[in-house]
Amino acid sequence: MKSFHLARAAAAALMGVAVTGMAAHAEIKNYEFQLVQPTVKAGADRIVTVRLVDKTSGKAVPDAVIFSTRLDMAPDGMQEMATKVTPMPGTEPGTYRFKATFGMAGRWQLSLGAKVQGETGAVENKLVVTAEQ
Repeated sequence: MKSFHLARAAAAALMGVAVTGMAAHAEIKNYEFQLVQPTVKAGADRIVTVRLVDKTSGKAVPDAVIFSTRLDMAPDGMQEMATKVTPMPGTEPGTYRFKATFGMAGRWQLSLGAKVQGETGAVENKLVVTAEQ
């Protein structure tokens, strides 16, 4: 009888640890990229800055690994008009900067993919940047 109670206590303890461990990590869907500045001037070597945010806490997330970037004019129906995106050093933790040429005024879609340290899966967002004359 004593071993039965010990087994139940051990099972309850393991369940508690599992639930606590799951609560310590946010789900990957709770992360998103946000534009710091939604507009840029059209032209060469423009900088776009984004912030990776944990939506549950509102805090910026540093040290993510950006593995995918694309900048094109998909919002204006010209997804074939793509331009090179060059990663730049961030200015503060949780911000990520990219240099690109905005060849014409209009809406440009910045597609990003990133891995967050300690999380399973990837954050994938599409942000619209407006290039003005």
